Amino acid sequence: MAKEGPNWDGLLKWSIANSDGTRNPRNLSEEDRKWFMEAMQAQTIDVIKRMKEITLVMQTPDIILQEQGVTPTDIEDMLDELQDHVESIDNANDLNTIGGLVPLLNYLKNSNANIRAKAAEVVSTIVQNNPKSQQLVMDANGMEPLLSNFVSDEDVTVRTKSLGALSSLIRHNKPGIAAFRLANGYAALRDALSSENVRFQRKALNLIQYLIQENPNDCNTVTELGFPRIMTHLVTSEDPEVREGALRGLYELTKDKTGNSDNTTHGDDEKLKQVLQERINNISIMSSEDLPAIRDERQLVDSLWAAHYNEPSSLREKGLVVLPGEDVDVPPPDVASKMFQSPLRGSNRPSNNDDKPEKKDAPLLLGP
Repeated sequence: MAKEGPNWDGLLKWSIANSDGTRNPRNLSEEDRKWFMEAMQAQTIDVIKRMKEITLVMQTPDIILQEQGVTPTDIEDMLDELQDHVESIDNANDLNTIGGLVPLLNYLKNSNANIRAKAAEVVSTIVQNNPKSQQLVMDANGMEPLLSNFVSDEDVTVRTKSLGALSSLIRHNKPGIAAFRLANGYAALRDALSSENVRFQRKALNLIQYLIQENPNDCNTVTELGFPRIMTHLVTSEDPEVREGALRGLYELTKDKTGNSDNTTHGDDEKLKQVLQERINNISIMSSEDLPAIRDERQLVDSLWAAHYNEPSSLREKGLVVLPGEDVDVPPPDVASKMFQSPLRGSNRPSNNDDKPEKKDAPLLLGP
């Protein structure tokens, strides 16, 4: 399934040969202009063509593909290519138009775990920050296989990728959130937190925080399902992202104590205090080189302690909540020069941190 497309190297050489930046660009002949426009348009046409070819493969029964020598690895490679194409919102929406969305969703039920995981990853790319494709997936009943895989798939990678796709599907999507809640999604998230897989726990914690921020009334449900006890345990995790996610979730629930969601028992409260004190003790003996890496965690521990016990933590007394210099605004990194390079001139150039500033060439002009 080799890719076909315009000869970009040849196009680059042609454009450089016809404009070196030292003289006024010559007028293009009608023949050159036609060739150039066809080369530029071929990229878009080729992407749609490739997506149609991939759709045809996805629509072909597995037994036929096997007879033709197509392996599961070939299917994974094909889905990798499809994922590259649908990173463009227009292409993501066009996938449904050319009939490729439903076959892709069917791959979520494939007997091969790697294909199920890859299909979920492609769906996640399609619906991320894309209300139109979110609705298309909902209309195609795509949430059902994602939920099924998230809840009960025997492969933890499939469960993790499915959770990632669900998270992208329901973000800023009120009907999606409602469907997730009705499908007992919170109970599934609780089970995910009890997993031993760190990546699975991270994704679950991120989605929980988003949901209770968007729907504060759900704090009561989350508390009744026993999330605070599980999150308290996760504060002791060796993974810093899991610890931070658990602390954020506990902080969101603690802020809601003014409502009716304070169903914690005295034992749970004492356990939380013990765990927080242990984190404070561990942070207090960390070296000055390691402290900056857990800046957010230090602030969360202090904020959670203050919110829960109405007093500052001992981290504040020791000056470990905000270290000298951390309260200074850091200028954002310069990403514009990398993000907005001309694709013809910069796409194949490897990045090199040792590059030194050099004199800029005159703009490359491709037309009169």
